[in-house]
Amino acid sequence: MSIDVRDTARLAHERYAAPLAVDLRTSPVVEQQLAHRSVRRYLPDEVDDATIRTLVAAAQSAATSSNLQLWSVVAVRDAATRARLAELAGGQAHVVQAPVLLVWLVDLARAHAVAARHEAPTAGAEYLETAVVGFVDAALAAQNATLAAESLGLGTVYIGALRNHPAEVSALLRLPAHAFPAFGLVVGHPDPAEGTRVKPRLPQSAVLHHEVYDEIAHEAVEDYERRIGAFYADEGLAHSWVERLLARLSGPHALNGRDRLREHLHDRGFPLR
Repeated sequence: MSIDVRDTARLAHERYAAPLAVDLRTSPVVEQQLAHRSVRRYLPDEVDDATIRTLVAAAQSAATSSNLQLWSVVAVRDAATRARLAELAGGQAHVVQAPVLLVWLVDLARAHAVAARHEAPTAGAEYLETAVVGFVDAALAAQNATLAAESLGLGTVYIGALRNHPAEVSALLRLPAHAFPAFGLVVGHPDPAEGTRVKPRLPQSAVLHHEVYDEIAHEAVEDYERRIGAFYADEGLAHSWVERLLARLSGPHALNGRDRLREHLHDRGFPLR
């Protein structure tokens, strides 16, 4: 199933739920990006090795800080392993439905191994900056893979909930010290029974600042709350973007175990000075 890539103007209208005040330049890549949606229903059709290698090639073509390449990815096809990962991620059925889950790692294990072979110090790896570089590198790589997957007619959805139980995920995937599971990415063939609507995002007036930050832009949230509320209602969902945001910020209980992230990172070999 190929993703329906249409003209930029229509896609922008769906994304922002209103015409943009300025024209957007168009290209097949831009149209593919504007058509992005998270897919949560999949067919059981296989994703072959050549496709996985293609996605990883796209991922490795992403920018990486100082070319350090502080990330790796584990392709998980085994049904039992995916079932356990789905359980650890809060019972997300699409992790089981789709044929493969890519688990993206902040990977300093490789760097430590290189340093050990050269009998070189690694004190710099103990600072927050190095961990941040690894998370950024992994995210950039994964987003390249996502765009590549969608261009090949596949669907994807990110699984941040793997961070709810990083110790268990690490044990299941036999991760060495200095490797941390940042997030998962489901990859598969979208079930045509699932809707294909593009979810509205905040208007550009809320996120695009010129020269300096303008707090007046925060006022755009009220209009967005109405628009995203209408979208959710059409999908049969009783969601509120504002309520979801406030719930996530309300306290450590809302983080589903991720309030212990610093502790988990330390246990995986990231002291984070």
